[in-house]
Amino acid sequence: MALGKRMKAAVALINRDAVYSVTDAVKVVKDNAKAKFNETIDISINLGVDPKHADQMVRGVVALPHGTGKSMRVAVFAKGDKAKDAKDAGADLVGAEDLAEKINGGEMNFDRVIATPDMMGVVGKLGKVLGPRGLMPNPKLGTVTADVKTAIKNAKAGEVQFRVEKAGIVHAGIAKASFSESQIADNVKAFVDAIMKAKPSGAKGTYVKKISLSSTMGPGIKISPSDAASR
Repeated sequence: MALGKRMKAAVALINRDAVYSVTDAVKVVKDNAKAKFNETIDISINLGVDPKHADQMVRGVVALPHGTGKSMRVAVFAKGDKAKDAKDAGADLVGAEDLAEKINGGEMNFDRVIATPDMMGVVGKLGKVLGPRGLMPNPKLGTVTADVKTAIKNAKAGEVQFRVEKAGIVHAGIAKASFSESQIADNVKAFVDAIMKAKPSGAKGTYVKKISLSSTMGPGIKISPSDAASR
């Protein structure tokens, strides 16, 4: 794909082969985030795992210290008092069978789905719709729970879910270009720490192979894995 003038100018200012510290990488990425909108800061981590094997799957959730800067829309499957709790906690969509019908009808204007355990019979039928989008509730991620208030609070506060892709890569939006350099660096280290803690039993050899940071419209900057992990 041909690079635009702005991207070419940004690439010309960096050493694509260099491996930066987190502090230096954040500065370069932030300095190059010059689009007219508030660009998202993305992290991409290449892992030495093969997700086809169950004992090498990497999946989890992390509460970033400064959130993501993104407004999170939350849909909750619940009934009775739990539905009321969800509405009181700020859920954007709350329902049961009626919500399932809306989703089957194409309504997908939400970023996270939470369900109480008793609703999984209804939610399970939406697997083909929610699954490919990474929205299927999962007890391991805290999205199948009776404590809907806490789950909604965490989601709204900038909790990030992650899952390794077929090629062994994990990526996520972890900040906005408007964040301070220290806030972005804190979020980078929190995310990398979560990946390290999620290291599967079947991972052999080098676990974290490469880390890169970029803004929506900017070039990727390589980060030293050893520097990215908090000490």
